[in-house]
Amino acid sequence: MSRPTETRRVPGPARAALPLLPLGLLAALGAVLAYAWKAPCRFGGAWNDGTQQFLHFCYTDIYPLWWNEKLDQGLAPYFGHPVEYPVGIGALMWFVQRLIGGLRAIGLFGDINEPGVWFYDITVLVMAVSLVVGVLLMARLAARQGRPWDAAWYALAPALVLTAFINWDLLCGALALGAFLAWADRRHVLTGVLLGLAVATKFYPIVLFGPIFLLALRTGRLPAFLKALAGTAVTWVVVNVPFMLLAFEGWKRFYVFSSERGADWGSLWYYFQMRQWPVLGDAAVLDKLGIASFGLLCLAVAVLALTAPVRPRLMQLCFLVLAAFMVTNKVWSPQYVLWLVPFAVLARPNWKPLVLWQLSEIWYFFAIWLYLVGIQPGNEALGISDTTYFTAVWGRALTIAIMAAFVVRDILRPAHDVIRQGGVDDPAGGVFDGAEDRFVLRRPRRVDPEPEPSAA
Repeated sequence: MSRPTETRRVPGPARAALPLLPLGLLAALGAVLAYAWKAPCRFGGAWNDGTQQFLHFCYTDIYPLWWNEKLDQGLAPYFGHPVEYPVGIGALMWFVQRLIGGLRAIGLFGDINEPGVWFYDITVLVMAVSLVVGVLLMARLAARQGRPWDAAWYALAPALVLTAFINWDLLCGALALGAFLAWADRRHVLTGVLLGLAVATKFYPIVLFGPIFLLALRTGRLPAFLKALAGTAVTWVVVNVPFMLLAFEGWKRFYVFSSERGADWGSLWYYFQMRQWPVLGDAAVLDKLGIASFGLLCLAVAVLALTAPVRPRLMQLCFLVLAAFMVTNKVWSPQYVLWLVPFAVLARPNWKPLVLWQLSEIWYFFAIWLYLVGIQPGNEALGISDTTYFTAVWGRALTIAIMAAFVVRDILRPAHDVIRQGGVDDPAGGVFDGAEDRFVLRRPRRVDPEPEPSAA
């Protein structure tokens, strides 16, 4: 089947007129609201109370890691103390640690009673910049689809305000969005470099290579894919090898921790184990179950990508693969919603399922902290039961499944895809936009010839 060639491209002068300033201001507002949400902990001291930080819903990983990762003792990540994060985050930890030490040395802060608070503040500033950059990058991608204001979802999504500063996810999000903008601009080596940095910061972007490969296979654009893959591999090696050679024990901590970690809060596997389901709740086979279930979902996505009557858009497949990874992962932290928001909106900018999903994420955000209060001895009356908590676990899994079902419907019936209206193909797809099919796993649709007009 031939590909549509008419695309809604944004010409150079029009790109300058994109609403980047108002979207940047909205992203800054989102960051301010996220910082204000943490006020009971940041300014009220609730971080130092294992119950109050949950009751005020202002927990963050950043503050306690100042001590847990021995940054307060001046130890360098990986070299002085093993770190349970990839080197991108460890390097940022080290930078902020050295910055605080330098500012204290020149007397700018004087006697800081709570250096952990400064560690949080400076890290949050970096994450806030990452959010603004990520929103602007998403706006450029969304503009190629004729909908630049869709980036406002990423700037002000309720779940973003609640979870933005729990961890370092926004930095990785900006790198991943930059990579796909580079792909849309057909700068494939830059795509690989940015994805390499993203994978070196948070490991999840590695799964996004699957959609690129599938569409490259279908369109015969494998050289572009291989350039991006090479760029990622070289970048990841350049970033990681110095740590591997000079501090291997500290460097491997993230990978050992990830492999040994059991089912944790938020994941469906945690529900199965707590309910003692046969097989699915068996901790001894958790890793195999996780890999097998994710593999099956990826196989389904691959079949869809290579058999759909019209080639899927890149953002559609990215959303499906990332959603599959989250649903089958043995850990599903509240801030993982930040991974999915941009790709969910770019895949299917329909507000109704997005609002439903956001409501489920909001419910989960409050449920997890109340659940952690409820399992503390003596605090049962202040929290919620595990039964109530698991309604939130399943709620967000089901709403993501609903969104995925709509995306699959749009792929199989492109007339329902709002991005493809008016003869548009895949404007954010780079070399895939307007490309002909070269490899599909279906028989060509038979088209009967039009009858000859009667001589009479």
